[in-house]
Amino acid sequence: MSFTIANPPALHDPVPFGYSHLATVDSGRLVFVAGQYASDERGEVTSPDFAAQVDRSLANLGTALRAAGVDYPDVVQIRTFVVDHTPDRLAVIADAVRRVWGDRPPTQTLIGVAALALPGMLFEIDAVAVRA
Repeated sequence: MSFTIANPPALHDPVPFGYSHLATVDSGRLVFVAGQYASDERGEVTSPDFAAQVDRSLANLGTALRAAGVDYPDVVQIRTFVVDHTPDRLAVIADAVRRVWGDRPPTQTLIGVAALALPGMLFEIDAVAVRA
């Protein structure tokens, strides 16, 4: 089985952080997207606000997906990582997921964590998509 690693130019260069944004495997059918957070083109966190971070993370996820030739409807699984998880934060995530996927959200595992990779990160999302 072969695979391809890719880093879309529209997203920050993740290699100095020790990872890549995308891996495509199984003759290009499965697409794995690394954790996307509220990063700008330099990889810096864009806002201290949780809801703003969720929205920017989902936008970055969309950018990564489209760079691999898939989009939100092709996503079959997401994992969300939340610093200091609370019911209020769950509501923010649920609203954002509904805005993106409507009444057909992908499978999701939410993981509450003490901290994420960079100072100020409050939310991160990764995904698995299937190319038709």
